[in-house]
Amino acid sequence: MTTNENSPTHTTPPRRALGTTGPALFPVGLGCMGMSALYGEADRAESIATIHAALDAGVTLLDTGDFYGMGHNELLIGEALRSAPAASREQALTSVKFGALRTVEGGFTGYDGRPAAVKNFLAYSLQRLGRDHIDIYRIARVDPDVPIEETVGAIAEAVQAGHVRHIGLSEVGADTLRRAAAVAPISDLQIEYSLVSRGIEEEILPTARELGIGVTAYGVLSRGLISGHFSRDRALAPGDFRGMSPRFQGENLDRNLDLVEALRKVAEGRGVSVAQAAIAWVLSRGEDIVPLVGARRRDRLSEALGAMEVRLSAADLAAIEEAVPAGSAAGDRYAAEQMAHLDSER
Repeated sequence: MTTNENSPTHTTPPRRALGTTGPALFPVGLGCMGMSALYGEADRAESIATIHAALDAGVTLLDTGDFYGMGHNELLIGEALRSAPAASREQALTSVKFGALRTVEGGFTGYDGRPAAVKNFLAYSLQRLGRDHIDIYRIARVDPDVPIEETVGAIAEAVQAGHVRHIGLSEVGADTLRRAAAVAPISDLQIEYSLVSRGIEEEILPTARELGIGVTAYGVLSRGLISGHFSRDRALAPGDFRGMSPRFQGENLDRNLDLVEALRKVAEGRGVSVAQAAIAWVLSRGEDIVPLVGARRRDRLSEALGAMEVRLSAADLAAIEEAVPAGSAAGDRYAAEQMAHLDSER
């Protein structure tokens, strides 16, 4: 494992094609959810500065959901893009998830994939983002009451109208992936993939590759669990959903942080951070995979982008996977009620 520095490279790395029909992207995308929701309060000015820093470093993909902070995240991205230099603004591509139904108190009550709802969600997102199109549009979770063909068909109509550029999916299984791809071209599947979340490798990833569909991988640091910065005694802020996440609970947390310490030994022995080793591992899984990093601050962004400088040898990969074997994580990646919404887990 070698790296030049832990700071992001100033050379332009080769872009990664998002499937056979999607755009060519900077190898790492920025997941913006944490700037608005689910991890406690975030610093608005720092969030915008982080988006600007990402664009300045060459990042092209900004990922969000219309339900992140009930629209707050889209408004934040819109503000960041308006205040960014023109060249940065023009290179930015937006990936938006829709369909989650919320309550005033912040709860989730299900998903709506009806064609009329797709058009409604899209209209509001375009307004909040201040753009005339969304680059990649996807339902966040499959609506069990609406065939995926109908939902994808509605997005395809938005593509024909010029309001959407590409169709994506999120957390779907292989069968649903095939059904959707039979309706319209699918650019990518957004799904959790990391050293401690490798469930897609058996069936979903091979199916995506067979169909020419790329992957945008979220949770590459498992919500900070394998970042090297999370400790057993860390007090989570009010509203931080990790407080209800099985992997952050009791003995599960202890076991998972033991895995992190094993990974730390491998990373430090080769002069990189734990987070960089974990992200570099995801980058190594294929040129059709674009990791999304959920940095909320510029220093975390800089660390994450430094993973692109890491070159993993076969021996490095073996050492990393010996430290964190497939299936070794303790606890599900979501609480039971959220797991039930994952078509990818059926």
